[in-house]
Parts: sequence; structure tokens; C-alpha cells
Amino acid sequence: MSLFEPTPAERGAPSDRAPVPLADRMRPRTLDEVVGQDHLLGPGRVLRVALESGELHSMILWGPPGSGKTTLASLMAQVSGAYFVAFSAVLSGVKEIRQVIAEAAEERRRRGRRTILFVDEIHRFNRAQQDGFLPHVEKGVIVLVGATTENPSFEVNAALLSRCRVYVLHRLSEDDLLAILRRALTDSERGFGGLRPEVDDSAFRLLAGLADGDARGALNILELAVGLAGRQGGRPRVTAQAVQDAAQRKTLLYDKAGEEHFNLISALHKSLRDSNPDGALYWMTRMLESGEDPLYIARRLVRFASEDIGNADPTALTLTLAAKDAYDFLGSPEGELALAQATLYLALAPKSNAAYLAFDAAREDVRARPAEPVPLHLRNAPTGLMRDLGYGRGYQYAHDAPDARVEQEHLPLALSGREYYRPADRGLEAELARRLADWRRWRAAQKQRGAEPGSGV
Repeated sequence: MSLFEPTPAERGAPSDRAPVPLADRMRPRTLDEVVGQDHLLGPGRVLRVALESGELHSMILWGPPGSGKTTLASLMAQVSGAYFVAFSAVLSGVKEIRQVIAEAAEERRRRGRRTILFVDEIHRFNRAQQDGFLPHVEKGVIVLVGATTENPSFEVNAALLSRCRVYVLHRLSEDDLLAILRRALTDSERGFGGLRPEVDDSAFRLLAGLADGDARGALNILELAVGLAGRQGGRPRVTAQAVQDAAQRKTLLYDKAGEEHFNLISALHKSLRDSNPDGALYWMTRMLESGEDPLYIARRLVRFASEDIGNADPTALTLTLAAKDAYDFLGSPEGELALAQATLYLALAPKSNAAYLAFDAAREDVRARPAEPVPLHLRNAPTGLMRDLGYGRGYQYAHDAPDARVEQEHLPLALSGREYYRPADRGLEAELARRLADWRRWRAAQKQRGAEPGSGV
């Protein structure tokens, strides 16, 4: 069968298909029915103007689930009069793409109508499959509309991305979802207007919160909740408990290999760095509840203890390692409390990245000068030949000096005078800063007295 045969609705014939889900029945039929995305579809906004003027162009719609990507693509075809062909990158492959392209070319030749090819989850196609669209997009055989929940910068190849405009769809607000739900309750043609269900305000708010910006998810929960609701005077009465029963458990948005993974770990790290225990605990808990490997979180906490606290509170590193061991020993859910304890400690610990910066600066010098010779007085001399060559000559044993202090060079000659470590004035590192400043003053005084590197004081 041709991909371009009219649907039963287009032929005016009744459909004998199974009942359509509420979310599909309530899909907007006009641009004015779209709730949310005003930055793209409001009066005079870029995408609305392009659609209403018939200026079709290939695009990538990037947004969370249920934000309207599929709806927007189908409305584009309706407003412009183009044919609309949709398939999922999960279920379709190269063979189906070729069939669509061939029929789109024929349709354009015979009738002069353009074809909008909507590819849901376009990020599922590999690079070679994405490249297959390029010549047909360039020639105008198809208008490609790709939908993705993943950052297209990572998931769509550069060549295809350069030929498409990227439009970002935002997660729907709670008010947006409430408007969609109320429309579904009052619409007699497509919604529950005929049943006239009663819905508690608390149930409405709970449902909108559980949907987390996903219109499709909200309507699915509503449909099930109405089906489960008890009857009062012949009308279904939807309570908060009915919504809870319908939703069971909210699915948290998370992709351990995608952008949301990095967004959440970034939020955790920055909340810790900013010494906000509430924010840090929230993001850590959200990652755990979303299915993140607790040992991954433990590794990040250990890293933070060195990178952002360091010697301002050396106990932080000990505590995070202990939390990792505790989780290893107890497992979930008991061991997760140790991770929470460590998270709160890190958030409230004094902060210093001095060790991180010192290591980074030393590594930069090592990479720039990887073969600088060790000063002779610092070299070991296990053989007579090496002693004859001056190895170890002039080395001063610190324990033999007053206060165990000696003035001798400890860096390669080319790097003499480098100061990598600059302690912060917070926590224990403030005391280390005092000691280091005292030692550097003493060393400078020794040099002023004429002490030479490697010689006695």
C-alpha cells in the first residue's frame, strides 16, 4: 500500500479501529489549540510565522517527552497542505526510508505537493543512516522534521544539523497541564464532556505534578483515573487517591548515557561547591531514585572531596571513601544513607581547589618539559661511579638541621622558583597556608644571606 493513501478520516469513511486513547483524541487540531511553546508558536513568533506563510524548512524539534513534538509536526502538514509521513527510528530502517523518499519524489512530480517526513527519535539512527537524508533534504524532495529528547549537538551528525534549524521545546508548566486536563474533561466530542466527571482540585494538582511537564503522560493518567473512579450520582468522582492508583509511581526523566545524566551530576557537583546541602541532597537523591549506579555517585563524591575541598578538610576524603565502603558492604537501600551522609558533609565542609590547581600547574610544566634533569644533589648515589660523578654531593639531611629546615633546590634548574601550591584561607588549609608562608619567608631570607642551592646553611 502506498504511504500516501488517504486515511479513513480523509476519505470521510468511518474507522473500524479500536478506541483511540484520550491523549491521541485530544491532540491539537489547530495551532491555536496548542498549549505552551509560546516562544515558538505565539503570535508573530518565528515558527508560527514560517508555518502560516508556507515557508517549510527542515528542522530538529528537541524537547522532553510530551512537549508536543509530534503534534507540531502534524500541524505543520495541516497548515501548509503538505503530505505527512511519520515513522519511528526505533521501528524503521533504510528500506522504509528509501520507500518514503521514492514516493515523496513521485508525489512532488505528479502533484507538486511537498512531503513532510517526521522521524521520531531521530537520535536512534546511526551516523550513516542520518547521512542518507542529506541529498534529499538539499534537493527539497522531503522536508525533514526530526524529533529527539536528546541534545542534538551530541546525537545528530554535524552535516545534517547544518541543514536543519533546531527548535527547543520546553517542558510544559503545571498551569499548561491543568489547561490541557480541564479541556479534556469538558470536551464532549473528544474528551470526557459526556461523562462530566468530578475531579478534586487536589487531584488535579497532584496529576499535573506527577506528569512532570508531559502532556501525554498527564492525559494517560487522567484516562485511567476516570476509569478507576467511583461513581457518585452516576458521575465518576476522581480523587487524589484515584490519581495515585492510576499513576502508581512517577517515572523520573533520566538517561544514564545521555544529557540528563550530565545535567544532574553537574547540578549535584555545583550544589556541593556552593555549600548548599539541601540542593546537593536533592540532586543526589534524584539520581538514586532514577536508577543511577550508587557507586558512580560515590566515585563522584570522592573526586569532589579532593577537587573542591582538598586540604581545607582532609577528613572529607576519608569520609567519602568510608561511604563508598559502607555502600559496598550494605547495598541498597541501607547503604544509600551513607552516601547521603557524605553528601551533606561535603556541602558543609570548607572549600578549596588549591590542591587541584597546584596539580594542574605542575602537570602543565611536566608536559611542557618532560625530561628536565634531576639536580645532582637530589640524586641517589648507590655506586662509586655515581658518587664520582657528583650524585648526591651537597645534599643536606633535613633532620640534622635546626627545625628540620634546609635551603636547597628541589626543582629542575629550568623551573627554579615555581610555586604551585597556594592554599586557601579556609579550614585546615588556612593553617597550612600559614606554615607555607613561614617556610617561604625563611627560605627567601636564607637566599638573601647568600646560601647557594645544594650548599650548607
